[in-house]
Amino acid sequence: MKNDSINRYRNFLKDSIRKKIDFSQTDQNRGIDAPLIQKEYSSDQKIISLPKKDEWKSIKDISLCSAFQRRQSRRRYNKNSIKLDELSFLLWSTQGIRRRINAGNAFRTVPSAGCRHSFETYLLIFNVAGLDVGVYRYLPIDNSLLFESSQKEMSKKITDATFGQSFIGRAAVVFVWTTIPYRMEWRYDIAAHRLIAIDAGHVCQNLYLACESIDSGTCAIAAFDQEKMDQLINVDGKDEFVIYLAPVGKIS
Repeated sequence: MKNDSINRYRNFLKDSIRKKIDFSQTDQNRGIDAPLIQKEYSSDQKIISLPKKDEWKSIKDISLCSAFQRRQSRRRYNKNSIKLDELSFLLWSTQGIRRRINAGNAFRTVPSAGCRHSFETYLLIFNVAGLDVGVYRYLPIDNSLLFESSQKEMSKKITDATFGQSFIGRAAVVFVWTTIPYRMEWRYDIAAHRLIAIDAGHVCQNLYLACESIDSGTCAIAAFDQEKMDQLINVDGKDEFVIYLAPVGKIS
């Protein structure tokens, strides 16, 4: 029985499922508009503009070779704050838009299967200069942050939601990536979900490398209480849910 279960879950990693799909019947090929690349938001929510690329003053110009060599998972952070232009750089590095094609498609700084980019980026802000503690969402089209909510005892909540990994609650900011599966399903139907998992790796690796340019560190987190994480950032857990997260903090 155990081997049957293991083999069944192993099959998720294979692309055999593609042979079972009639791609002529996907929503894309039926002429249905692609889902929006950015979630809508209320006009009365607070928006904070991020520094543009030509306004980044705190980013070190290090070689890609150096970033590769120095990159590692880091779990110890000092108490220094992250600057707003540094946060802007990290967000651009992981989900920034290079060129917008239309409402449903854009080229970004990370690859994605079929240019589908199923992710939204939420931030648990603890220690970023100029920002109040709370939950924010990145708006890549607008290059802005959307204030979502304030949270009492947010450090304790994120620690509880990650099974006691207390170092996460000591970060300056926690990147929380959700997926909106339909963005990928629109094109790939039931083959979408393996591709979403692959895409998550692209995003987080860019965060690792970008951190090396701002004297910061990160550590990818895939072990978390799904329901608690979804509740913390207020997503429904069905059409949008947390898939990956990574704390970021300054290092000595």
